[in-house]
Amino acid sequence: MAVRALLLDFDGTMVDTESVDWRSWEEVFAQHGVELPRERFLLRIGTLNGPDELDELDALLESPVDRDAVQAGRRAREHELIAEEPLRPGVDRLLEEAAELGLKVAIVSSSTRDWVHSHLERLAIDHHVVLVHCADGDRDRCKPSPVLYLEALDHLGVRADEAIALEDSTNGVAAAKAAGIFTVAFPNPVTSGSDLSAADLLVHSLEEVPLRSLLERAAA
Repeated sequence: MAVRALLLDFDGTMVDTESVDWRSWEEVFAQHGVELPRERFLLRIGTLNGPDELDELDALLESPVDRDAVQAGRRAREHELIAEEPLRPGVDRLLEEAAELGLKVAIVSSSTRDWVHSHLERLAIDHHVVLVHCADGDRDRCKPSPVLYLEALDHLGVRADEAIALEDSTNGVAAAKAAGIFTVAFPNPVTSGSDLSAADLLVHSLEEVPLRSLLERAAA
């Protein structure tokens, strides 16, 4: 069947918030004289159920930190870094091509709607998106569960075989595939070392792979 919808993850896929998140936590760990464990960090990308960085920090230091103070400082740093973070290269063209082709565009995220909407407005791309569907703190519905994707398909009125999903993480790919959707992995610098082998297609540059090419691959 013809593809009618494009389902996009947000964090790390549309905007490289994952590199910002990594940097803010890396700085926190460095301030305490320890290294942020990358493999553990990757487990939490795309989900709400991964390891907690403050638990990791306490374990490495073998003593508890002032969690409120650490989080306040880290969040301030994160907001400072994210304020000017642009769309990842090729995402703007992808959205324009989707509009030209009449595809419904939805964002399916384990984050919150407020977070996603704030960036869509900041980047002036909210007019491209017909649905923002998020976990909003619900650990039972977040990725790698397929629930968010299945709900989004239902809201859009499209079948799984009428959609393409774009994801940057192992958890995201697992969720989209479990929902039966053709899934394109588009890793960022943080997730480039993740296991994305479950995806139907791996691309490292959307600038070199137009949407029509993705549609052809999905139909093959």
